[in-house]
Amino acid sequence: MLIGTEPQDAHPATAAAGDGHGVPGQEARAAARVAELDRRLGDPTDESNELSYARLIEADEAAQLSAAGERALDELRLGADFVPRAEGGRLERLDTLVRVMRQVFRRDVALGLGYGVTSFMAGVNVWTSGDAEQRARLAQIFTGGGKVSVAYHELAHGNDFVRNEFEARPAEGGGYLLHGVKQVINNADRADAWVLFSRTSSAPGSRSHSVLFVEREGLETDTWQVLPRYDAVGVRGCHLSGLRFDGTPVPASSLVGETGRGVETALRAFQITRAALPGMAVGTADTALRTVVRFALGRRLYRKSVMEIPHARATLSGAFTDLLTCDSLSLAATRAVHLLPEQTSVLAAATKYLVPKLLTDAMRDLSVVLGARFYVRDGEHGIFQKHIRDLPVLSLGHAGSAACQATIIPQLSRLARRSWFSDEPAPADLFRPRADLPDIRYDRLTLASGQDGLSATLVAAMDEPYGAAPEERAVQALVRQLVDELRQVQEASRALAPQDRTALAGPAVFALADRYAVLLAAASAIGVRQQAARGGGDAFLADPAWLAAALHRLVRRLGRRPAELPASVDARMHEEVLRRFHARSSYDLYDTPLVG
Repeated sequence: MLIGTEPQDAHPATAAAGDGHGVPGQEARAAARVAELDRRLGDPTDESNELSYARLIEADEAAQLSAAGERALDELRLGADFVPRAEGGRLERLDTLVRVMRQVFRRDVALGLGYGVTSFMAGVNVWTSGDAEQRARLAQIFTGGGKVSVAYHELAHGNDFVRNEFEARPAEGGGYLLHGVKQVINNADRADAWVLFSRTSSAPGSRSHSVLFVEREGLETDTWQVLPRYDAVGVRGCHLSGLRFDGTPVPASSLVGETGRGVETALRAFQITRAALPGMAVGTADTALRTVVRFALGRRLYRKSVMEIPHARATLSGAFTDLLTCDSLSLAATRAVHLLPEQTSVLAAATKYLVPKLLTDAMRDLSVVLGARFYVRDGEHGIFQKHIRDLPVLSLGHAGSAACQATIIPQLSRLARRSWFSDEPAPADLFRPRADLPDIRYDRLTLASGQDGLSATLVAAMDEPYGAAPEERAVQALVRQLVDELRQVQEASRALAPQDRTALAGPAVFALADRYAVLLAAASAIGVRQQAARGGGDAFLADPAWLAAALHRLVRRLGRRPAELPASVDARMHEEVLRRFHARSSYDLYDTPLVG
């Protein structure tokens, strides 16, 4: 039974939604939870708020997580958001979890990672492959406010998991003896349990590793230790340290899934975490954009506000456009976990690869507008400096850029032969932010399928009826260029030599994976706009102007030279940037009202 109650105060736009029996529907529950979290965390620009940017920056300067932030998230029982409803928690939709955590990431990446996301990343391994007893125990820890760490890393081997040396040796009386060191683990020092990726056989290959769910309580204290904490440039408040075990006995019940299936368990778990984490980070860039808009409106240069300078206006509109693109790709990835679980391996990897890059690039562009104030670590613009230091951390570790590309590369040639230009387009619900979703089928997550309905959505857009408006014509021309790019990617992928179909491929193949990820982002944005135009209820998302702006930036990112956009596109994007700033609503697909 879940500790706590469901929030009942849904946003007016969704409060009436339900299942027809007086029970709030998925969207109503999601909107209510997002509003509840935002309301409890309060206005981050109000310095009297204990969770204001000023107080969060003070905690960061002291290399501590905000105690007030953790206390607030305890009160909100955020841990229950990481537990599937079937196990007594709130998690029913991955895109909803992203929206909830986005409220935390708006304020502090370190708080988002340090309080909960690390636990979520650990827990997914158990939801994916654990038995009923393990799932029940994990749910109890999370709903009770506890934390769990995940330990994949060994610095000597990086993302090459099959070479890891940390061992779980079979013990004579049953169970395992833990030997070795794990490094750079978030919350290792204060977790109630750890999910440990361990070698259970000395034989080479992926079948030599397993996943163990090990609780701290009851361990022989003289056989293990927490290693010293690492100093970090970003997310300075996170407790990053390591673990050393020397013959620590753990019971046989610690094994998650089958012996030797650790790599498969981890790769399935990655599909969920890689799909979800980038969308949470959109909240970080949202705050950065809002901070620079406030600066541009209030700062005067050459007898004008900064906002009146064409370059500054274009930079702000471009950052907003990139946030919409990132959220579109994140939406497709998280909803694919429910709707297209067989296809999420590539899509999740592409999302985790591209979204942090786009967000980081957007924030660097915004820093130019902020000028010298970009270097200030306190005051009303200090949160920008903190966010731009914290955001790159999301591109490290098992979900780092190179690791994600290494997931995509071995599948390119198969997709080129079996999928592109022949698959059916992705289902419409993949692109509807507020549409209901079925439960996650963890057992249907596959390591590689050779299918790609998202690219088929891009190809199908060639046959869409386009109106005579200049924005529509611009979209049509950009779609043609993108489809031509997909055909070139297909030809190059078909021609890959065997050695270039592995993680050891040359730089040109990694660049090919980059181009493919950009095409998936374009397809996601196209799908979102199509569904909005077909009755999605959001006039801005139904407008072709934002899609034209998004595709134009993606085509340029591919190294092409598209035609200039109609002036009306820039005007529409600038207008929406200002409207959302003054209305205090989010710079993402949801246009969510924010406290303030």
